[in-house]
Order: sequence, then C-alpha cells, then structure tokens
Amino acid sequence: MSQTPSADFPHLDPSGAARMVDVSAKEVTARSAVATGRVLLSPETVAALREGGVPKGDALAVARIAGIQGAKRTPDLVPLCHPIAVHGVDVALTVVDSGVDIRATVRTADRTGVEMEALTCVMTAALGLIDMVKALDPEAVVTDVRVEEKTGGKTGHWRRSG
Repeated sequence: MSQTPSADFPHLDPSGAARMVDVSAKEVTARSAVATGRVLLSPETVAALREGGVPKGDALAVARIAGIQGAKRTPDLVPLCHPIAVHGVDVALTVVDSGVDIRATVRTADRTGVEMEALTCVMTAALGLIDMVKALDPEAVVTDVRVEEKTGGKTGHWRRSG
C-alpha cells in the first residue's frame, strides 16, 4: 500500500496507521519554543521552598535539571516526535503564593520545531518538583501546561493570544 500522507493528517498513512512525518526536505532554521505551567502547592510547602526548608534538599535546582533532561529526552517519551538537536534549554522556576510557576525556553537549528521539547521540559520540571515536595504536600497539582510562543520554520513567529 502507498505511504502517501494525508494533507489533513500528515501523521497518518492512507490506511490510517500512525507514522512519523518525513521532514528531510524541510529547511534547517533556527527555532525556539516557550512553554509554561504551574505546580499548585499548599501554603506550608510554598513557605518551605521560600525558606530553603524542603527536607530532600534544593527542590528548585532538582526541578530545573529534571526539566533540562526532559527536553533532551522528548523523542524517547513522545512516540512520533522527531529526535532533534536541542541547542539550548532555559528553565525558570518562580515561587509564587499559590505554588511554583515554570517557564521553559528550548532552542534548536533543525528541520522541525521544539514545542514538544518545551512542553516536556515543563512537565518533567513539575514532576521533579513534586517528587521533592511530595512528603510535605501529597496534594500538589500540575496545571496550565501550554505552549506560549514559537519561532522559526515555515510558520515563523506565533504567540498565544490573550
């Protein structure tokens, strides 16, 4: 059977089976993506983070490293995601009254974007943080994970509205 992709659903072959899109003909361009998310925490856990009183150690440093590792391992976790060269990852964790805000920026020069890497970065940073504080706050919640902005490629610059 032919493996010609559908224009509407390029991740499906004509029989409807999932496939990895061939990006070999795409131009290599500088690309970036920014994703954000939040971990909602109890006031006691927020206080422990602010005071450096998390029993397991520096929870924010561990979360930052977890996010970087997650960005680099995205194709191992997301089945149809292309393995690309991740050239830069910045992870910002900001303690706020309701928990921790996470902002990840991922950069590459490749044939496809890094939105999935940015999202995975945020999620793994959030999971790393929860692992560090779960004894203090078993009710921690990951929320509002989303792509905020992307640059490069055929579509150029995109930013979330509102």
